Amino acid sequence: MRIAVVLDDKCQPDRCSYECINYCPKVRTGDETIVKTEDGIKISEELCAGCGICVDKCPFDAIKIINLPEELDTDLIHQFGENSFRLYRLPLPEDGLVTGLLGANGIGKTTAVRILSGEIVPNLGRYEEDPSWEFAIKEHSGTALGEYFKELSEKKVDTALKPQYVDKIPAHYSGKVEDLLSQVGDDYEKWIEMLEIEDILQSKVTNLSGGELQRVAIAATTTKDANVYFYDEPSSYLDIRQRLKVAEVIREKSEEHRVIVIEHDLAVLDFLADNVHVLYGSKGAYGIVSHPKGVRKAINSYLNGFLEEENVRFRDTQITFEKRSPKSEWHSKPIVEYDELVKQWDDFRLETEKGEIPEGEVIGIVGPNATGKTTFVKMLADTIEPTEGKIKKEIDVSYKPQYIKPNFDGRVIDLYRIEMSESMDDGFFKSNVLNPLNVENLYEREVSNLSGGELQRVVIALCLGRNADLYLIDEPSAYLDAGRRMTAAKVIRRFMEKSKKGGMIVDHDVYFIDYVSDMIMNFSGVPSKKGKGEGPYHMRKGMNNFLRDVNITFRRDEETKRPRVNKLDSRLDKKQKSEGEYYYI
Repeated sequence: MRIAVVLDDKCQPDRCSYECINYCPKVRTGDETIVKTEDGIKISEELCAGCGICVDKCPFDAIKIINLPEELDTDLIHQFGENSFRLYRLPLPEDGLVTGLLGANGIGKTTAVRILSGEIVPNLGRYEEDPSWEFAIKEHSGTALGEYFKELSEKKVDTALKPQYVDKIPAHYSGKVEDLLSQVGDDYEKWIEMLEIEDILQSKVTNLSGGELQRVAIAATTTKDANVYFYDEPSSYLDIRQRLKVAEVIREKSEEHRVIVIEHDLAVLDFLADNVHVLYGSKGAYGIVSHPKGVRKAINSYLNGFLEEENVRFRDTQITFEKRSPKSEWHSKPIVEYDELVKQWDDFRLETEKGEIPEGEVIGIVGPNATGKTTFVKMLADTIEPTEGKIKKEIDVSYKPQYIKPNFDGRVIDLYRIEMSESMDDGFFKSNVLNPLNVENLYEREVSNLSGGELQRVVIALCLGRNADLYLIDEPSAYLDAGRRMTAAKVIRRFMEKSKKGGMIVDHDVYFIDYVSDMIMNFSGVPSKKGKGEGPYHMRKGMNNFLRDVNITFRRDEETKRPRVNKLDSRLDKKQKSEGEYYYI
């Protein structure tokens, strides 16, 4: 079975010479295999010979010709249009369980949730016709999915959906948090307490931070009276302690309801889910939902890039962890030294210990939100001045801020030529940064049209591409799927080691920090009131200090060596706490 996909966000007919049409062998023989349309081109899948010449000739990588197993045709759930994305199979929520969805961005996770929540009626590939529940039910008669479709069509299933992009909520509601929750349902006091949002009940939604918006959205979704609950990326903007609080809320809700969660933080997904569907395919072209697996096996299969039961390899390389963070082979000298620093705002005070940043090593910065991590990084980046203390450095600094905005008017390649023209032609940089981050495929895209994940990759490469001695990178895992996160961590680590530059990384994803860091700097305090920065410490001491503060222990998976959260008060949790070993067991 051959599918042909034209990526609308990449196809630019006004900037090409229709190479796809001019070089197509079938077109040259008189067939209308590829034809012009008002918006671009159309490819006939019946006439296409699968030679791939159009794919190679397209200057914008806008065409995908893919061969799929014939038997998948009966599993087609939805297709958005001719030469458009299609989804094969669906997960099914189960009573009393949390079902996780794990996979790359752009391969159908959110589409699956929109179908299961009743927002989209599946057309089973008949995109030219108006979709109907009757047809979907008939085609899946006698199956659990058919019964679920029937319940949806008859309004016997009430669903609640926590959207992916919570930052869009203020555009739809501007009142107080408590008023919003009271409009959704009556049983919200319990979730307010568990999510620790009592202090913002009288705040306007428009004044909330990203983390506050996320917790309010989760409280509103959980409060709603429904049978099936969907949580799309519930850990975004949250620190590790808040993420596990959210996981506890969702698990408690699942005891008497059906729950589906999309999550890219693998530590949280491992802690949260009972079973997981791995989604694989090609971004923007197609997605396939695997059969459900136990959470440990699913995550390990995802890291290995291979689904054993289905005999499918969906990634060329494995993602592996090391039991101990390796140290540099050379003797590192400091490139930055700083005194005890103080930054005093009107209502917030940050204090940090005296420290230094060695060359060739990465310091991971961890701690709760609003305790001064970003403030500290900004002092090092010279974007704000410390109230007390000196920073000793005569070096160039490259800084990637926490919040990135597509405020450049032009293409990615134009941005790079202005900001890092020398790095673009450097062989080491191309092979170790640009290629792994897959940003060269984005060169012809307008910066303003990039998705959150695409923009993040572009900006990480931009930060590393500047000629500097110290690289400060704030929350690089945001908007990236699990695979891209590990790739970004590997890129950053290898770049620092090979170039003997210094790096400081702020992030809340424990897998990311574990993968990228040589040392750890701990932040603690009272959010939005006072913060304390300590370290840097060697990896083991730093992570033990951090996890002791949040009362969480991690063990190592025997197969992949990845960190895994221990259940609170479990045998391993108690044992590790008694030994003072919260990490690296």
